[in-house]
Amino acid sequence: MDTSRKLQASKVIEAPADTIFALLSDPKRHVDLDDAGMVRGPEGDAPPIGGIGQVFTMNMHQDALGDYRMVNTVTAYQPGSRIGWAPAIDPSCDLASKIGDMNVSGHTFTYDLAETDEGTRVTQTYEWMSVHDEQFLAMFPVVSEKDLNATLDKIASAVS
Repeated sequence: MDTSRKLQASKVIEAPADTIFALLSDPKRHVDLDDAGMVRGPEGDAPPIGGIGQVFTMNMHQDALGDYRMVNTVTAYQPGSRIGWAPAIDPSCDLASKIGDMNVSGHTFTYDLAETDEGTRVTQTYEWMSVHDEQFLAMFPVVSEKDLNATLDKIASAVS
């Protein structure tokens, strides 16, 4: 497997996997976990993630881009052990018209949870192996391994 387009961070968190999973499956809590500072909160009603294919829209901000929205499609869902989503630009937001034909999709965020004697090992994987637009690919990675580790620290604080 090509790992040149993937970052990963892992941490053992002193909490049950189900508690961590419940936090990750609630889009309303994602703003509390984002160390990169881009997530502003869900657009509209955002029920807990309940399965592969579910979609939730997240309000985002980056200084260089301004405000925009990402439509997230759930790509991984195994209660208590795995959850993930693939963001893509909301075609109805202002940024979509500014970027034109650039395909802003193909990356995922996935969390794997495994209970240990000390708690739960949480591994966050950020990968962009399916990004095919060369202009978009040049922007990666958008978040760093440091951001991933800090997000795991925020998860630990949120469930302690």
